[in-house]
Amino acid sequence: MQNLTDNTLMMQVSDGDLDKLGLLYERHKKRLFGFFYNLGNNPSVSEDLVQNVFVRMLKYRKSYTGEGSFAAWMFRMARNVNYDHHKKVGKERVAQGVSPEDANMGSEDDLNEALEQQGNAFLVKKALSLLPTDKKEILLLSKYRELKFHEIGEILGCTEGAAKVRVHRALKDLRSIFLQLETR
Repeated sequence: MQNLTDNTLMMQVSDGDLDKLGLLYERHKKRLFGFFYNLGNNPSVSEDLVQNVFVRMLKYRKSYTGEGSFAAWMFRMARNVNYDHHKKVGKERVAQGVSPEDANMGSEDDLNEALEQQGNAFLVKKALSLLPTDKKEILLLSKYRELKFHEIGEILGCTEGAAKVRVHRALKDLRSIFLQLETR
């Protein structure tokens, strides 16, 4: 069961084997939680949005064709769920914090190095929060979720080359904001 690809499992869900959706949930719930959390949603909302993605997958399972990457299809759906949520509740700002991946950072031998890393991590998170939503989202998909450019292109509805350019521009903007924050 663990050897089945995501595409195979989703095709089985599409064909009516709904139990396979549970396997997909177990495989991807942390990735999706981190995606929503890093977009600025609080943990409770992030959990709800993860569940909404899987409810939507179930609802639209017949539209899954198996062409392209499952991750791209799932994150495209996650983007839509996020947009719908914020459209529904308005554009309120929600708490920002440390991502679940960073919460388990081990202790460093050198305290100064650890403090510097924490300071830089804080500045990166602050700079990321100041980026426009579209640029923040593309960086989360590229750098935090480690999707390939062709998958990002599928999600955004653009070519692989356009996705590379957008990631490059978002990184450039992030670097600029980071340097401004660092000099303060």
